[in-house]
Amino acid sequence: MKNTFTSPSEAIRELTHHLQTLNDSESQIVSRELYGRVLSEPIIADRDSPAANVSAMDGFALNLRDLKPQQPITIVGECKAGSPPPRLLSGAAVRIFTGAMIPDNANAVIKREDVIEVNDTISIQHAADHFFEGINIRRAGENATAGSEIIEKGTILNAAHAAAITNFGHTSIAVKRTLRISIITTGDEVGDFQDSTPQLWQIRNSNRRSLCVLLDAFPWIEISSEQHCVDSKQAIQSMITQSLDTADVVLLTGGVSVGDHDHVPEVVDTLGANLIFHGLPIRPGKPILGAATNTGKLILGLPGNPVSAMIGCFRIGIPLMKYMAGAKHWNQTPPSVRVENSDEKTIPLHWFRLVRQSSDGNISLCDNKGSGDLVALGQSSGFVELLPNQVSDEALPYYSWN
Repeated sequence: MKNTFTSPSEAIRELTHHLQTLNDSESQIVSRELYGRVLSEPIIADRDSPAANVSAMDGFALNLRDLKPQQPITIVGECKAGSPPPRLLSGAAVRIFTGAMIPDNANAVIKREDVIEVNDTISIQHAADHFFEGINIRRAGENATAGSEIIEKGTILNAAHAAAITNFGHTSIAVKRTLRISIITTGDEVGDFQDSTPQLWQIRNSNRRSLCVLLDAFPWIEISSEQHCVDSKQAIQSMITQSLDTADVVLLTGGVSVGDHDHVPEVVDTLGANLIFHGLPIRPGKPILGAATNTGKLILGLPGNPVSAMIGCFRIGIPLMKYMAGAKHWNQTPPSVRVENSDEKTIPLHWFRLVRQSSDGNISLCDNKGSGDLVALGQSSGFVELLPNQVSDEALPYYSWN
């Protein structure tokens, strides 16, 4: 049964309670293609990190008990990364480089800048009490110990995770399968018209292209089908039913308002889906529809106007899909920005306003003629969200298309 919500975030949270997250996962060989997928099992350290005590500096490894006032110390060897350490003789020092393993009996590394080196000896430039045991040494296991969790389940993998996964010896890992999305655009006036110019009463299917490009940016998503449907209740019902057989999410554009040819709400009801919201206090995209099937699949109906469809999918659809995909941090707060050409306009709704980011990073409001303004959409870098009756001269959440 449809609920009343005061914000898009409230509606999103409620709808997640009716959706099923992915339970099935697959084992994947670690490769570049893996990144952007959702981790279904945590990454565990196979050994300590660092695996041994190592030097944090270029300098000299020694034992502090051998520091004597005005007494040079003999250099007896060299220790470099990738080689076992040499034996450290009592009263001597070993030249050591960053990342090299600390020799037995050494308990400090003195930086090169802190010594005077003459032939094969060094003299300390500071009093002995200037140094302490463990100085410039990275202890074994100080980053993580063997068996500890390095990356948590539900993480969307990125390049920063690649180093850790490789470092701890994982050649294959378990990830959630991709979330399958079926895109259905609707409208008698909409067509491809790839090789012809549409009539004045017709429009090209920009929604299908824009939503496919938007969703293709997320490797945890798989577009299982993209179809167009005329404004017919029977045709829409048949297409949604077929899509739900294979897809986790059915994403529609158009047909969600209250006009005579807007059949999506009636079809959702006929299919027995749980309608969580139909209409939210937002602009653009107020007629947006969100429902869950009895198996926890998502039906999200976006308005047909291209700005409404794009913003609705990004602001409301992506968090819901990320939740279903098993991502742990599915509803992160976006960064805040200030627009440099703020105005005094306000409305009593959550207002998504298109913005453009300049080459120097400044954000400005786009000159937008409405939810059908494809020119403004094409020139935008994203949008900001204003609370009801909020003016644009305050810090605002910024949703970037990239």
